[in-house]
Amino acid sequence: MTALVTGGSRGIGFGIAERLAAEKWDLVINGVRPEEAASGALAALRATGCRVAYARGDIGTTEGRAGILAAVRAFTGGPPLNLLVNNAGVAPSVRADVLDTSEESYDRVMGANLKGVYFLTQAVARDMVAGHRADPLSRAMIINISSISATVASVNRGEYCIAKAGLSMVTQLFATRLGAEGVLVYEVRPGIIKTDMTAPVTEKYDALISGGLNLQPRWGYPEDVGKAVAALARGDFPFSTGQVIMVDGGLAVPRL
Repeated sequence: MTALVTGGSRGIGFGIAERLAAEKWDLVINGVRPEEAASGALAALRATGCRVAYARGDIGTTEGRAGILAAVRAFTGGPPLNLLVNNAGVAPSVRADVLDTSEESYDRVMGANLKGVYFLTQAVARDMVAGHRADPLSRAMIINISSISATVASVNRGEYCIAKAGLSMVTQLFATRLGAEGVLVYEVRPGIIKTDMTAPVTEKYDALISGGLNLQPRWGYPEDVGKAVAALARGDFPFSTGQVIMVDGGLAVPRL
């Protein structure tokens, strides 16, 4: 069983890769950094005994996606992936009010977080459909890592929220198209997770969490998301395609 985890060498992506490696998945880890910069993460994954390859490439570009897919096919020898985890994404370079969002920032975030995911998923899904038709007993699954920002508005990073809201529709679209083709599609929606991306706003979220932002009064961690993805990947939710799995400590629960 082989999985591609985009953005899998650090943060939430590495938390996901760790859990999949522990369950003996072979892994293709995608990132934009040189492979040497990800060597520590790759070594940790290989130490579990699974096979690991690194596919450098920017999913936000046509060339980047082509390179990633070529690396996957070289690793698997041609058979389609069993699992695609769309985790890679970027935050706005500057958290700007929606009245000040630049087109450059909008295009950058949407390209990586939405357009890139859409077209990478499209390419992988075609192979998965062909593979399932050839072998109806084969397993194929797509898991999109979105964010509570899909439904919780942050006016200082509107482009990020819009991209994540769009990603939720991507989940529904592909789940609808692929349900009869034996390919399951899910969305995992993390809340406030302690990663490099949230490091600059640690003080802000420390205060919010202390003030009751989450029902569970703590930060989330990459391994929390990894455990949810691993449960889906094991097939523990076989009749739930198209659904959202919340990993947010209860943040999104409406309260009075």
